[in-house]
Amino acid sequence: MQNEIKHLATQHLTEVIGWRRHLHAHPELSFQEKETAQYVAAALREMGLQPQMNFAGHGVVALIEGTNPSRKTIALRADMDALPILEDNDVPYRSKNAGVMHACGHDVHTASLLGAARILVSLKHRIKGSVKLIFQPAEEKLPGGASLMIAEGVLRSPKPVGIFGQHVHPALRAGYIGIKPGIFMASADEIYISVKGRGGHGAMPQDCVDPVLISSQIIVALQQVVSRMADPAIPSVLSFGKINSVGGATNIIPNEVKMEGTFRTMNEKWRSEAHRRMKAIAENTAKGMGGSCTVDILKGYPVLHNDPALTLRSRQWAIEYLGADKVVDLPIRMTAEDFAYYSQKMPACFYRLGTGNPERGITSPVHTSTFDIDENALLTGMGLMSWLACRELGA
Repeated sequence: MQNEIKHLATQHLTEVIGWRRHLHAHPELSFQEKETAQYVAAALREMGLQPQMNFAGHGVVALIEGTNPSRKTIALRADMDALPILEDNDVPYRSKNAGVMHACGHDVHTASLLGAARILVSLKHRIKGSVKLIFQPAEEKLPGGASLMIAEGVLRSPKPVGIFGQHVHPALRAGYIGIKPGIFMASADEIYISVKGRGGHGAMPQDCVDPVLISSQIIVALQQVVSRMADPAIPSVLSFGKINSVGGATNIIPNEVKMEGTFRTMNEKWRSEAHRRMKAIAENTAKGMGGSCTVDILKGYPVLHNDPALTLRSRQWAIEYLGADKVVDLPIRMTAEDFAYYSQKMPACFYRLGTGNPERGITSPVHTSTFDIDENALLTGMGLMSWLACRELGA
């Protein structure tokens, strides 16, 4: 079976590269993936599958039924949305949609899953069960396409017993994967704080309540949530990336300052407690300085937990398929992924797909205008996902 999968991956590589390049050239933002979904569905129909459309807006789902299809079902997931980034790569498949780019590799994920579908359809007479293909919209934007697809029943009829997902990782060479059992990726919450004071002339601060000064004190005070209130054994990050005054100038103290940040951690209980403490600290700091503030925390994606048993099995199967030197053990990541919602519902394994090639200058990280991949990574992307599904089904 392993040799057959590798042969089929090689045989279909040119087609999968074509899919990936088309998707890269025609990116669509979260919740706008209409053309992408139609393109994916057309490819699935050409394989003889019957895709279901319009999950969570533009999600696509298809089922590959092997022998005894009701015995067991495994799910494979790819996300399809792009980012609001203007591409700087000078390549034939450069984005045709100005200001929108597949800078997080979702074109790679989608093309790889289409390639896996092509392989698994060829081998379905040897698959003992079924494989559910999930092409998901809106991973990049809250509330996340995963949560919406789950709410709309994507994990029912049939219900998978486990799910696999993969994500590009330019720090790893093409042909490698990285994996970690247990807690892997952080929760991610968005923090919006509005600080109000009383503006006036910058030369007469005694007549004002300075929201700029209050905001600076709030940012400093909030850092104790991580440095003094969090258990040191629980990774936590609090960062503010945007501070804007509403009005104001070199000699004008504004009436209001708005701040935006993110809080990330690896423990759901502490996450809730940290929210409470951040709100209290910000409000009390503002009040103590004569102003006021409102704190709005949008709860984002949860902690991503890789099922230990499934992930350890997958690690061994990846070694069988790629070789021990191509399977890297990864540390935890403070980035977030809405695949975490699937991991709350069933055993899940989310791993990183190497896409880099330093000799060719392919090293740019995700979410940058120069991100690209060594397209040989697609061999691993489609082949390993097919192999993992077959092994978990007992093929």
